[in-house]
Amino acid sequence: MLIVGLGNPGPNYEKTRHNIGFMVVDALITRFNAQKLSSSSFKGELFKFKNHFLLKPLTFMNLSGESIVAVKKFYKIEQVVIIHDDLDLPFGTLRFKYGGGHGGHNGLRSADEKISPEYARVRMGIGKPEHKGEVSSYVLGNFSDAQKTHLDEWISHTCNAIEYMFENSLEDVSSKFTIKKFQLQ
Repeated sequence: MLIVGLGNPGPNYEKTRHNIGFMVVDALITRFNAQKLSSSSFKGELFKFKNHFLLKPLTFMNLSGESIVAVKKFYKIEQVVIIHDDLDLPFGTLRFKYGGGHGGHNGLRSADEKISPEYARVRMGIGKPEHKGEVSSYVLGNFSDAQKTHLDEWISHTCNAIEYMFENSLEDVSSKFTIKKFQLQ
């Protein structure tokens, strides 16, 4: 299985909403003590544990598919899971689905173009800005202080879901780990 966390490289983006996929992959790397592989030809940071690969594309969001397809082809991986931020879901929600459209998400659009839209998606709700014109600054902005207090728990829950996915169907993962409504306190 290839588990991809979407995000943008560099310290300026490290803690932004758009990088929640990177944050989950970082937690999975630690959890499984994944070993870093030489990845210069993959345009990303690639790690392996057991029979699974973890990828953080370093192509910037809009070109994520280039890194994903390179790893997928080289290692002949069939099963791909992409973890990404989702503006259409409130902060802290967690949903799972297979296939579908990109919903305007440039990282998913790139993946769809390079490997087709037939992959599992781990959708992490980040909420929406007040005005549509603020989408770019919102996704590239940091989580609020109230949201930050829940990030570790949310990321850990998502890691548990990914781990459960190794032995169970996406439907089973969804029924056990979906967070439909998250209450900030």
